[in-house]
Amino acid sequence: MTNQGNNEVAGKACRILSVDALRGFDMFWILGAQGLFSALYLLTGMAIFKELAKQMLHSPWHGITAYDVIFPLFIFLSGVSIGLAAKPLADYPVQQRRKKVTHAFRRLLLLLFLGVIYNHGWSSGIPAALDEIRFASVLGRIGIAWFTAMMLVWFLSHRGQYLAAIILLLGYWLLLSRVGVAGFGAGDYSQAGALNVWFDQNLLPGSTYQGLAVDPEGILSNITSVVNALIGVFAGRHIKAWQGQAKKLLTHLVLAALVLLIAGFGWGLVFPVNKTLWTSSFVLVTSGFSLLLLCVFYGVIDVLKIQQWGAFFAVIGSNALLIYLATSLVNWNYSVQSLFGGLVKAAPTSWQVLLQLVFMLLLQWLLLLFLYRRKIFVKV
Repeated sequence: MTNQGNNEVAGKACRILSVDALRGFDMFWILGAQGLFSALYLLTGMAIFKELAKQMLHSPWHGITAYDVIFPLFIFLSGVSIGLAAKPLADYPVQQRRKKVTHAFRRLLLLLFLGVIYNHGWSSGIPAALDEIRFASVLGRIGIAWFTAMMLVWFLSHRGQYLAAIILLLGYWLLLSRVGVAGFGAGDYSQAGALNVWFDQNLLPGSTYQGLAVDPEGILSNITSVVNALIGVFAGRHIKAWQGQAKKLLTHLVLAALVLLIAGFGWGLVFPVNKTLWTSSFVLVTSGFSLLLLCVFYGVIDVLKIQQWGAFFAVIGSNALLIYLATSLVNWNYSVQSLFGGLVKAAPTSWQVLLQLVFMLLLQWLLLLFLYRRKIFVKV
């Protein structure tokens, strides 16, 4: 999941601070920062914080919010790391090829396993009954998207990779819009009638997220998530090729982002933008926003060299896997109460929720800083 792990499989590392910082910025919201706007609204009563707090919630079904972009952004960044470092497998020495492919398979299996651990870290542990275990997961999807993109980069030409992305997007649209099974699908994109529901109810082992009919990380929606990673690959490769011409590079990336956003929202008129179904339009829209964020971070950090603020987020991004698992396996609220509980209680009531969140983020960041300075990075 971390950049170090990606580069270890892909090839020689090509580290760019802005990529690590954007990964950390993405993780920052997962760590608990998404609650800051709600806390600020409770404190100030300002309408702007209420509206921003709404953006920190997933869309109920069709549509998109800022929080919906967080997951696909991470997949996109895993692709950027591939694009910066990887090359066709045939270009590696013969003795290295088998080792790289074996490592990629191991990484995929480990992320699938860690995803199950994460799912059940929030409750009472992994159930004893197999049918109660939720096997689909965020880490599992990241692993599948990364692994598939890696294989396509290793075994297909650049043209073949672009063609694969187009086929996956169009094929998924045709699948959900034309194919019907037992009354599901054939253009039904509802929570109860989408083709994904039939697949998750009949072919997905174990349980689904919160017992829903369709799992947000279910079977079919893995198909298009691969394209988020592939678009990241294309972006990373373009950065590598045009690093010496920053103005042209940023112009290219911004134009590509605008094309993706226009195409995505346009396609959304007939194939709705939907995170749970991970529709093709959702892929284009989230990839467009991901590209724009990459342009901002790359332009400010690597071109203008305004880097100190980026270093704050890079500390998080360098150990993304570790801290992500810790959000499930560590009781941060208990830790905050143990260390800062007295300060929180001494503050006015209107400040307490905000202070609790700030101290929790500070505690997590200090732990990551400790690891960062000692060059301890958890990678798979």
